[in-house]
Amino acid sequence: MEKIMQEEARLTILKELQAQPNKAITSEAMRRFLLDFLMIEKSREWVEEQFVFLREMRAVDIVAAGTVKIARLTERGEHHLAGKVTLAGVLPPSARGGA
Repeated sequence: MEKIMQEEARLTILKELQAQPNKAITSEAMRRFLLDFLMIEKSREWVEEQFVFLREMRAVDIVAAGTVKIARLTERGEHHLAGKVTLAGVLPPSARGGA
């Protein structure tokens, strides 16, 4: 169940980054979004772990800003959302109704 939740959360992170005007969001803002949108109640550290996973997949870049991390969508992350590439460990966009 944890694996499924992580994969869905990672896709949601990418989608929310794409929806942001600057394609970036803080880990705290994403934590609140995941709680409101998917009712995933996890710590900011858990969200930051998902950011790190996505960075390892080259889907996001991460910048530290004080005590929080900021993730910014990369071209590879956009390609996953468009269905041009598949990122292991990230739910495909078609599994949640498209990008």
